[in-house]
Amino acid sequence: MSADYTSNPLSPMDDYPIHQVAEPIRRVATSDRNFYDRYYFNCYPSTDLNLFLIIGLGQYPNLGVTDAFAVLRRGDDHIVVRGSAALGHDRSDTTVGPFRVEVLEGLQRLRVVLAPGEYDLSFDLTFDATIPATLEPRHFRRQLERVTFDTSRFVQTGTWTGKLVIDDQSRSVTPDTWRGNRDRSWGVRPVGEAEPSGRRAVDGIQNFFWIYAVMQFDHYSISVILQEDERGRRIVEEAVRIWPEPDTEPEWLGRPEHQLVFAPGTRDVTSASLTFHRPTGEIIAVTCELLLPNYIGIGTGYGLEADWRHGMWQGEHVVQGLRKRASEIEPGLRMFCPVDNLTRFHVMDNGETAVGTGLFEVAAIGPHAPYGFDNFTDTASQRGAPTKGMDR
Repeated sequence: MSADYTSNPLSPMDDYPIHQVAEPIRRVATSDRNFYDRYYFNCYPSTDLNLFLIIGLGQYPNLGVTDAFAVLRRGDDHIVVRGSAALGHDRSDTTVGPFRVEVLEGLQRLRVVLAPGEYDLSFDLTFDATIPATLEPRHFRRQLERVTFDTSRFVQTGTWTGKLVIDDQSRSVTPDTWRGNRDRSWGVRPVGEAEPSGRRAVDGIQNFFWIYAVMQFDHYSISVILQEDERGRRIVEEAVRIWPEPDTEPEWLGRPEHQLVFAPGTRDVTSASLTFHRPTGEIIAVTCELLLPNYIGIGTGYGLEADWRHGMWQGEHVVQGLRKRASEIEPGLRMFCPVDNLTRFHVMDNGETAVGTGLFEVAAIGPHAPYGFDNFTDTASQRGAPTKGMDR
């Protein structure tokens, strides 16, 4: 059984001088049920952009739960392994059943393991960062005076080493060709069992329009983050170039703008471009070639399944597997699903083009006036293109 939360609140982490509030480490500064602390990783072979693995592990101290997932998109395969467990007294214990995250060297090297079992996927992978960990802008949003988002996050790109096993077939993962990015985020965001909507049922659920791109090039990386409300007003934004040298400040690229093209009758994004606008008038343009969508909302806990959400109590220890064809995921579900696209990026800057790969995460859930979505069920016009331009 898990440790009794009413007993001794101390853990081994309390021996380190890292306290931020007048509480033991396992007690966070807020009693908000939605506090979370999460790892995210993605991994792909740059020589074969038909495979995209995403891994996450989170703790939810005020819900007493920890969980993890891995979702692999390979061709038309959508393979998920997920686990949930009671959160014990030691926050440094980052295991959930067969899942494990080990910090080998803080902000540099981490090991991520899904031990072999009865499921179609396992791995033992080590991430080695190629850029310094870079803190993103604080993400903050309210609804009816309640804080719904208040999070911090940092991002890194890197290489991978180890072994990946799919359907009992093992492949070596080597740092010369395997790339990816990771992030660490913590704070308040909706997690756990669904809460009663109350007045929100009258005032309306918040939309979620989101773009998060992490681009990896030979000599630098680019990170882009933006969220907009239903009118298109910015909640958070950032566009920076991150150099590998640890003492070099990230380069601000300018205000990010976006142009998304949707498949007619859906909200599936089929192509995208970004532009960064400096006050001097200089524009950096990025063409985003979306190669392979990984539907991270299907089976992993991001909110679509009523019986499996991040932070939801499943019992002392539960591990499950899920497999389906990506092409058979219902369009209605995809409308409410953030999508992590494995992407090739073409950046035009000062007359020169650089080509890189990485993540283009996008969600257009709910109303968003600039693209002509008035409610949660609107889809793109038959033209498949936005009715209004996004460069403002």
